Amino acid sequence: MNGPRADGEALRLEAIHKSFGKLEVLKGIDLSVADHEVICLIGSSGSGKSTMLRCINLLEPVDAGRITVRGEEITATGVDVNRIRRHIGIVFQAFNLFPHMTVIRNVTLAPMEALGMSKAEARARALELLERFGLADKREEYPDRLSGGQQQRVAIVRALAMKPDIMLLDEVTSALDPELVAEVLNVIRELAAGGMTMVIATHEMGFARDIAGRVCFLDAGRILEEGPPERIFSAPREERTRRFLQSIIEAGRM
Repeated sequence: MNGPRADGEALRLEAIHKSFGKLEVLKGIDLSVADHEVICLIGSSGSGKSTMLRCINLLEPVDAGRITVRGEEITATGVDVNRIRRHIGIVFQAFNLFPHMTVIRNVTLAPMEALGMSKAEARARALELLERFGLADKREEYPDRLSGGQQQRVAIVRALAMKPDIMLLDEVTSALDPELVAEVLNVIRELAAGGMTMVIATHEMGFARDIAGRVCFLDAGRILEEGPPERIFSAPREERTRRFLQSIIEAGRM
């Protein structure tokens, strides 16, 4: 994986198509993400947000199109998928922690196995991250002893322990009780403030408005509209975007 590009581009998607059987989920996605940029993907369930993130992380192979990360085409034939994934962290709405491992073991496993870190180095990195996000006292707990918000923060820490260049966050608060949402959003705000490049699929419109440099509205597998959050939320140009945001307001979620 190359270092920062002179043009500042971290990620580019070009004409990405993805189908599952006869269902075409992504219908030609084009997107460029700059280093340190935070992009929020909004749209109805089924609009393609999660599939798009899974394609970026190579969890789903694309049917057509190209994805480049810092100038390297990661969708090219023969690319080492595991090498690419070390640089692109992804966190899902389901925490996916290993239930039989303590928090510290969950966080240190991948850096030791995939990056070849020593146990001491991986543990030091894990403890630093757990301390940073208020979880140091939970390091020897098992996931089922943690709240949902704590489990999701551990999942984010686990991804960060791999020192990724880009973080993908897929509806990371949708499985949480409302009172636990804020603690996870605060972690993401801190990452944004530290300059982490992020692409975030979210239903939290207030959060998207607050944190995103750019908001992309997906509808039926296409990016229908994109722009600064203040314009997208205050003066959307597309009728479909207006209808979506109106439904969010009527549901009391904005």
